[in-house]
Amino acid sequence: MLLPGETMATPFAGQSTEARAIGQLFTETLVISAAILALVTGLVAYCVVKFRARDGAEPAQTHGHTGLEIAWTIVPFLIVVALFVLTARTMGATDPPVDRAADLTVTAHQWWWEVRYPSGAVTANEIHMPAGERVLVELQSADVVHDFWVPALARKIDATPGRPVHFWISADRAGNYFGACAEFCGAQHAWMRIRVVAQTRADFDAWQRRQLLPAAPVGDAPAVRGLRLFNELTCVRCHAIAGVTPDVRVGPDLTHLAERSTLAAGLLENTPANLAAWLADPQALKPGSHMPSLRLTGGQVSDLVAYFETLK
Repeated sequence: MLLPGETMATPFAGQSTEARAIGQLFTETLVISAAILALVTGLVAYCVVKFRARDGAEPAQTHGHTGLEIAWTIVPFLIVVALFVLTARTMGATDPPVDRAADLTVTAHQWWWEVRYPSGAVTANEIHMPAGERVLVELQSADVVHDFWVPALARKIDATPGRPVHFWISADRAGNYFGACAEFCGAQHAWMRIRVVAQTRADFDAWQRRQLLPAAPVGDAPAVRGLRLFNELTCVRCHAIAGVTPDVRVGPDLTHLAERSTLAAGLLENTPANLAAWLADPQALKPGSHMPSLRLTGGQVSDLVAYFETLK
């Protein structure tokens, strides 16, 4: 299922140094494997024709052939060496040494992604980064084994509880790049999508400055009622809003929710109507998710939506 504006055109076409290196290794391995298949198939066909039984006579048996035995030992060895060299070259391109602190930290949760920057900026399910620059990511898991994968940009890499790992990611040009969790992690594994938003350096810096701002004060009556509901209901125990609530990390940070493209880790386009449907009955849309159904009235949903739409 695609959201408006998303496309599956050439989803695996490398759009970064790391992705192109992995794609090249795949192509080279495929060519070598095809050559081996062609050779083995040809030899089998040759033997079938040349040594087939004629008039019931058994073909002559040859025991031992030093030249062949040396060849079928050396050739596979050289193939393995070639694959090792190609793999080592790709590892050098995709995994250069980690020589500094991470540019951002991604934490995988059931079933969403938390993204934190050293500056203090926090978002969910969207990684913003400057295009044309290599970014160092620290990947963690808050619960079970997940797997981060944005095919057009970077390698697949597991997020294992208690074992943070680092990887590099980059994007050649500005744009949106789509990925997902690639390790089965429970009921809503299929709806644990991630979006990388590559921006010009100026746009990225401006976005990051906006993320550091606290939630704007609200003045409209519905939004005021929505803020009061947010604090009175269990919302405040799971979701943080800068300047309004403590820094809890159970659910996604909502400080700038209205700026995000999607809801529920890529399940829905972020529109007031979809937000209302999500608040009214999240379990109907994403069964098994940790977002509880609060049995809100229509008026309560409208007030909460009015408040959340101010979080820009």
